[in-house]
Order: sequence, then C-alpha cells, then structure tokens
Amino acid sequence: MSYYRLFYHFVWGVKERHPLILPELEAELYRVIAAKVIEFGGIVHAIGGTEEHVHLAATVPPKHSLSKVIGEVKGGSSHFVNHVVNPDFEFYWQSEYGVLSFGERNLSTIVRYIHNQKQHHANGNIQKELELD
Repeated sequence: MSYYRLFYHFVWGVKERHPLILPELEAELYRVIAAKVIEFGGIVHAIGGTEEHVHLAATVPPKHSLSKVIGEVKGGSSHFVNHVVNPDFEFYWQSEYGVLSFGERNLSTIVRYIHNQKQHHANGNIQKELELD
C-alpha cells in the first residue's frame, strides 16, 4: 500500500447559485457526497455549506485525478437529488469548482471553517480564498 498524506478543500455551487440545498435535503445530500468520496478510497474530513454551495475537506488517493473524483461526486449527488429525492425542481451543480491543498496541521482549522459555513456567511465572516469556485 502506498503512503500519502494529501488534504484538499473543495468548494462548488448550485447552478446559478440558486438556494436549493434546503434543510430537509442537506443531510442526505452530504451523505451521498461522502459515500462517493469513500468509493474512491478517500477520507471525508468535513462537509458543510449553505443553501447554494458546498465545501468538502477530503483526502483523495493520488491514483485518482481530482477532476475525476469531484466530477463523480457532483454527478452522483445531483443524480440522487433529481432521481431519488425527486423534488419539484431540477437540481444541478455549476460546472466549475475550486480546490486548495493544505497541510495536516491546518486540518482542524479547515474542518471548523467548513462546519460553521452558515454562521460565517450570516456574519459576513468568510475567508475569500476558501470560497473560490
């Protein structure tokens, strides 16, 4: 088994930033996102966001390209919403995403930032470099 310590902070939004990640959808959506990361052999450190975007801190094995993993995460999660939850609206992610790498010593800070997304946005206390997508 290969050894690696890779940490990534992903962020992506709902198409046209529509506020469609409703409270009743959020937990299941995050569960599907986490399951897809785990399918790739990854580790989910945190998932959070607001009604219109998601943050994900994850470790992804280097044998997988980040674009492939995030493409599968976004595709699988939007398919879940549209075909399993089947809301009375269409749910799509924007095509872009942002990703930053960070060191293990910053993991707890990033996890805390992701878990407190709603509070950060409500207070206008966001870190711009962690919100790019």
